Amino acid sequence: MLTPEQHARQLIDAQLTAAGWTVQDTKLLNLGASAGVAVREYPTASGPADYALFVDRKLVGIVEAKKEGTSLTAVAEQTARYQASATKHAQRVAEQLPFGYEANGQEIRFADARDPEPRSRPVFGFHRPETLRDWTRQLHTLRARLRTLPAVTTAGLRDCQIEALRNLDVSLKDDRPRALIQMATGSGKTFTAVSFIYRLIKFAGAKRVLFLVDRGNLGRQTLQEFQQYTAPDDGRKFTELYNVQHLTSNQLDTVSKVTITTILRLYSMLRGEAEYDAGNEERSGFELNGDAPQRPREVAYN
Repeated sequence: MLTPEQHARQLIDAQLTAAGWTVQDTKLLNLGASAGVAVREYPTASGPADYALFVDRKLVGIVEAKKEGTSLTAVAEQTARYQASATKHAQRVAEQLPFGYEANGQEIRFADARDPEPRSRPVFGFHRPETLRDWTRQLHTLRARLRTLPAVTTAGLRDCQIEALRNLDVSLKDDRPRALIQMATGSGKTFTAVSFIYRLIKFAGAKRVLFLVDRGNLGRQTLQEFQQYTAPDDGRKFTELYNVQHLTSNQLDTVSKVTITTILRLYSMLRGEAEYDAGNEERSGFELNGDAPQRPREVAYN
């Protein structure tokens, strides 16, 4: 029988492997095995770290592992101590390692020490080594860039749209994880959404924006809004500057800055399904499910 700690480590090993990491024991260390190597029980000045994350042979982060059922919200300080602890015979991307995770096999929390106000937050899975490599090469994090957004260009905007964009800027600069824009019918909600997406991509360096709609016809209308939008500081159309993909298959275009899809197709993709019947996208999820109670659906790492 495995102890709760051993069982959690098995699950964490599998989660790291699914995200593209090669998991190794310290005694069998081979940093050339792959681009991303997660080393168990790696020695530091504060004691062995549960997992040390190496990308291209350089130490970039720490995973603090706890047994199943452990609350992770109070563990971030322990992770931060390992991130700052000295290590022998290891190249580091920085004296204070930027990436810290807490995991118990069921939950994963993450923090980037380079953020203006670093804080632990839940994530769906461990980030891929390629993602951490890209982040280490950036001068500032996304949350830092959100604090330097320029003032909203008000030409051609209605008062309610200006108010929405300005208030959203405040929310983003305050690092609030969620925001809601509530506007009346006919007030230009989609135009407002395209406006702030343009700002996120151009000024905050957002890599990709996911635009979720309830059904297929709303996705087509949204694509038209992007095609008709003229950048206020450039004069060109949005789709002349950035690629926009309206998903009609389960294949993502890797160069697109904006991906428009229905919630139904997104769920199909997270399930790892190769295709999805487009006819289902013309009805909302509420119509497809009817009034029958639905238990939460499970998806795996993808």
